[in-house]
Amino acid sequence: MQKMLKLERFVSPGKGNGVRANVALRRGQLVLSAEPLACCVSNRVRSQVCHHCFSWGETLKRCSQCKAARYCNAMCQKQAWSIHRRECKSLQRLSPRIPPDSVRLAARIIFALVCELYTVEEHESHLSLMSEQKKQGLSELASTLQLYLQQEAAGLEPIMTSALPPSCQDPLSLMAKIICNCFTICDKELQEIGVGLYPSLSLLNHDCRPNCVMMFDGPLLQLRAVVDIRPEEELTISYIETLSVTAERQKQLQDQYYFTCRCQLCSCGAEQDRFMLSGEEAKWQQLKEVLPELEKHKTQNNWETLLKSCRRLLSTVVNNVPDENVYKLKLTDMAVDACVHLQLWEEALSFGRKTLSVYKRYFPDPHPVHGVQLMRVGKLQHYLGHIQEALDTFRQAFQILELTHGRTHPLTTEVLTKMEECQSHAYSDCGDTT
Repeated sequence: MQKMLKLERFVSPGKGNGVRANVALRRGQLVLSAEPLACCVSNRVRSQVCHHCFSWGETLKRCSQCKAARYCNAMCQKQAWSIHRRECKSLQRLSPRIPPDSVRLAARIIFALVCELYTVEEHESHLSLMSEQKKQGLSELASTLQLYLQQEAAGLEPIMTSALPPSCQDPLSLMAKIICNCFTICDKELQEIGVGLYPSLSLLNHDCRPNCVMMFDGPLLQLRAVVDIRPEEELTISYIETLSVTAERQKQLQDQYYFTCRCQLCSCGAEQDRFMLSGEEAKWQQLKEVLPELEKHKTQNNWETLLKSCRRLLSTVVNNVPDENVYKLKLTDMAVDACVHLQLWEEALSFGRKTLSVYKRYFPDPHPVHGVQLMRVGKLQHYLGHIQEALDTFRQAFQILELTHGRTHPLTTEVLTKMEECQSHAYSDCGDTT
């Protein structure tokens, strides 16, 4: 991890520990890069993503022993072996069952802590604030962790006792710390592919309109400033997806992180809430109620069922609920995903175009979510031969992504390549007409 020369830890009023700038930071500046103390690929995509470099792959090589881990090639498997060798035995013993992501991550953290000079002692567990129901859920995860590590625990116990801080020797406390402090690892299009613990970055506090964003290149986390930051100004990130009305954001933050957000957007966001809930309430309530079911179809890759539901629901509210309604926007975005997977390109583009102005409103530039959405729509325009329109969309995407991702990030270089292809195609067309 880069030394935190630009940053310092401090006590943030009303928030506890925080991180602030020692020097002025420019918009788009890379503030910090960090490898995780431990990470693991999400179970949801474990057969599609390399367990070492976190790249997507259609023909990944499977570990011959546990049959669970998958790798791009022999090189990735070899480089991963020092981390995988211990969990491999645990996975073999539990096969064909695979423990939850949080349990596998906890095991990897334990392996890392007994081998390296890291600490998670200061991380909050919030156990005292949890409901009995949530504690019961954590207890079940802790029991699964103990079962998962049963074979390894006997050999590790003497080392764990001396190397691990007391709060990390208790499985329940360790699981609570991980749940409250781990980060979701995303691919270049912001799709969840894993979880990881980045101890120094867990000190960053939340804001619904943060001054920094976290991007990933594989498991490497990059923290970038998205506005100019003054010396001694606190650095913030968003802990959650912010495409929600204030009450829903605050409930999620309270339920998951045990604090009430008092950021400017939460305090003065009444106007945005009105836009998000615009239209006939009885109609958009129907969309809101069906979202969990649609999310389930998406998770299970039931694309035809998902698209059929989205078409039907969106057709019933076309005259009653405007595009800026947050629940209509979420359905429209799901329709884009379904059409892309079903290779219905024209329909995907039709849905995608409807989202762009709304994304710009709810994700003020430079915001990676808006940049990625522009990139998705630009690809559809390019594929369907709308070259000038695609070029304009890619240019907008690049203006955002060079700040949120940096010029060398794979997604930014992909946008540049697409822009060059559009320009080359446009010059070719000009040559044909002369």
